[in-house]
Amino acid sequence: MYFVSIDFETANEKRHSPCAVGVVVADQTGIIDEFYSLINPMMHFSSFNTRIHGIREEDVEDAPTFPEIWPKLKDYLSRKIVVAHNASFDMSVIRNTLDYFNISYPEMEYLCTVNISKQVWPDLMNHKLNTVANHHGIPFEHHHALEDARVAAKILLKAFETYDTGDMDIFLKKCRMSKGRVYDRGYVPPKVKRTRQSRKLYFR
Repeated sequence: MYFVSIDFETANEKRHSPCAVGVVVADQTGIIDEFYSLINPMMHFSSFNTRIHGIREEDVEDAPTFPEIWPKLKDYLSRKIVVAHNASFDMSVIRNTLDYFNISYPEMEYLCTVNISKQVWPDLMNHKLNTVANHHGIPFEHHHALEDARVAAKILLKAFETYDTGDMDIFLKKCRMSKGRVYDRGYVPPKVKRTRQSRKLYFR
């Protein structure tokens, strides 16, 4: 088992405005590598977003731009299994920013730890990152890209422990989930396979 966890913070409502990224690499032994960087989005900061993550325009003046940091990120992501909490957001940041700078997509598979948490711990009041982290006694500073990526990695490791396996294919079979995939100019989201009983409830 080997996977990469990622989290972005954005400067404003545009998905092509990443201003920070955190990357965590993990295997069955735990976290084995981490990377964090501010990113200069070369556009305005929304006061709403700054209130959430605390990053200001002046903080990123000397930070690398996304095209400058992308070769390093691509090395982490390309041909890997990538996880994120609410992965639809982080994957859209990657795709929209690559589109904005006319950069080709990497080939990678991905999973969402929100969906995984819903399958593994269905009785939680919700499956927000702080709720799942509190359930497992994981302290962290929310809305810091590296901290959020680290917690998402720990959540997946906890899910593997709960299902008593270190094999990704066995784990996904137990979760009734399939991996999403990003490829050149396209993507397929991860899916949860409904059981016959859940389909009956869904169509009631």
